[in-house]
Amino acid sequence: MKTLPGRPRGRTPALIVPVAALATLTLAVACAPSGGPSPAPAVPAASPAAEAPAHASTVTVVPGDRAAPPSPDPRTGLAGGLLDAEEAIWNMRMLSTTPPPADFIGVTNSDLAFTGPYAIQGNYNGFIVWDLTNPAAPDLVVDYLCPASQSDVSVYGDLLFVSGEGLGGRLDCGVEGVPDAVSEDRLRGIRIFDISDIRNPVYVHNVQTCRGSHTHTVLKHPGDRENVYIYVSGSAPVRPYEELPGCIAAPPFEDPESALFRIEVIQVPLSDPTRAAIVSSPRIFDDLVAAPMHGLAPGDRERLERAQEEGIIAVEAAGDVFELPPEAAAQWLAAAVAERGGTGAPTAADSAAVREQLQTMITDIFTGGVQAPDGTRLGPTQCHDITVYPEMGLAGGACEGYGLLLDIRDPVNPRRMDAVADSNFAYWHSATFNNDGTTVLFTDEWGGGGGAKCRASDPPEWGANAIYRIEDGRMVFQSYYKLPAPQSDVENCVAHNGSLIPVPGRDIKVQAWYQGGISVFDFTDPANPFEIAFHDRGPVNEERMESAGPWSVYWYNGLIVSSEIARGLDIFEMVPSYHLTANEIEAANTVRMEEFNPQGQPRKMWPASFPRARALVDQLERSAGLAAPRIAEVRAELERAEAGSGATRNGILEALAGSLAGEADASPDRRRVLLLVEAVEDLLGS
Repeated sequence: MKTLPGRPRGRTPALIVPVAALATLTLAVACAPSGGPSPAPAVPAASPAAEAPAHASTVTVVPGDRAAPPSPDPRTGLAGGLLDAEEAIWNMRMLSTTPPPADFIGVTNSDLAFTGPYAIQGNYNGFIVWDLTNPAAPDLVVDYLCPASQSDVSVYGDLLFVSGEGLGGRLDCGVEGVPDAVSEDRLRGIRIFDISDIRNPVYVHNVQTCRGSHTHTVLKHPGDRENVYIYVSGSAPVRPYEELPGCIAAPPFEDPESALFRIEVIQVPLSDPTRAAIVSSPRIFDDLVAAPMHGLAPGDRERLERAQEEGIIAVEAAGDVFELPPEAAAQWLAAAVAERGGTGAPTAADSAAVREQLQTMITDIFTGGVQAPDGTRLGPTQCHDITVYPEMGLAGGACEGYGLLLDIRDPVNPRRMDAVADSNFAYWHSATFNNDGTTVLFTDEWGGGGGAKCRASDPPEWGANAIYRIEDGRMVFQSYYKLPAPQSDVENCVAHNGSLIPVPGRDIKVQAWYQGGISVFDFTDPANPFEIAFHDRGPVNEERMESAGPWSVYWYNGLIVSSEIARGLDIFEMVPSYHLTANEIEAANTVRMEEFNPQGQPRKMWPASFPRARALVDQLERSAGLAAPRIAEVRAELERAEAGSGATRNGILEALAGSLAGEADASPDRRRVLLLVEAVEDLLGS
């Protein structure tokens, strides 16, 4: 283990935020609260897989042979706690949960990237590298102290890219923050590290952007061997021109160089990453108008009214209620008193004026507040996240008020193919394609990640996933999927980050829901998604809202790896059940990746294997795609072939493939029969 400082070890002090409280509030709305959970007590250094904590949690393990989801759902009403919360798990097995290193305790863990045996975990204080060789006890390789929210991470070869958007990130990785409104010390953009020696990352370069990098996406274009590209999504207000020349906050119809209504494309020369620079700023939002949005849920409307009655400065944004911190509220109120030429304590009228001014500003930001000369309210000015699928030449842009389908065959100049809006969505957050690129799923981060949005009273279409078929370059809505287990009002819960589990013949996603836990669901039929596995803990604090839960969860080489905001790193594996057989799990585990960035979706390819063929037979049994006697015959023939070799094996496989091909058209599950034919044919000569 090695701790590498961007600066000396130590806890990050509270940032001194200037009167730019609007920027602070906007950053908080856009994703999990920037301050992270309340400082947590010291936690054990050992994984519970090796040594249980003093107060072990109670775990409800639901039998995996159940076809129907458990009822009543054991996730509802779990007792809370930081290390000893009750847990419920179904069709998964926890391998380990590992707390963060000392300098990262009590600070938000963010996204993940993977390279070789390593998981790289972002944290608002920097990043952490874990060796997953023994998933029951991950080894801490390095914790690199370099604060900047959100510290989302991506890898390509020997390069690590880290996002910085918050006002306190420093170019020198210092922990003291940036107290000035304009400063040459501030980092808002992309940091680049050389990780050729992963135990000793070297900070080699940064690229500053006008709105920082909330998230970013690494694109390796199939036709370009010399460069990688980074699509930067920055959702904060435009930084001052005095801090970074060229940053213009005026709308593009007033100044064509505006930093609004565009993304940034960074080109990184692989031969010399220190020459990385912005090469284009595509305006993929042209002609979009403000999207329809829903208002507050009943419980949130009551909360806003209560805050106003108590004199708290609170505003509505992205379908949720956000309270201005007391220090910032005092600054705004003092400014209101001064503006009217008064003295003394602010009045109720001052509070009302500040509330109205802030609400107008926030509404403008989150609903496309810029008005064109003809009075049209324009659409989003930025994306939250972009997922690229290079082999398909496609990208899915989750762009605040819209979901976009992009053509990225020219990586420097992505082109919008289609855009969809939905009044049930508050904040389009991220996108996932299925493996053949015919379906795209968007998440809605209603409430910005800091709100309880899985309450029993919340509409099931809000804070959910929306699933679309892609037909002739257009997106056609199919259905919603939301975590089916109601959560309490002290658990931040909403759709967040996940990835595909590569089971041949099926579209399965594992997804994080913050304190709603982890949900694994099948969306092979995009009109009828259903849950097949889950894990959940009780709230981190039963008395009040504190941010916790899985920020992201991804499948990587047979493991389910989750970045837990407050508790560290969780690792699971799938276990056989009615919904996912041992053959399907084994077939998925034949897919191996050398590296994985969830926003850079790779096409999954299955090598020739008998588990792949058996997995498809299991699916045909489940779907009744072949009659039961025929299923038994096919299994027997596969066993005979596996036991044989050479010409004997090939003869059995050729005969089986031929007979199945002849049966495909008569099957109610023709697609899977043809996939089985392909899997059997791939075994020839293997």
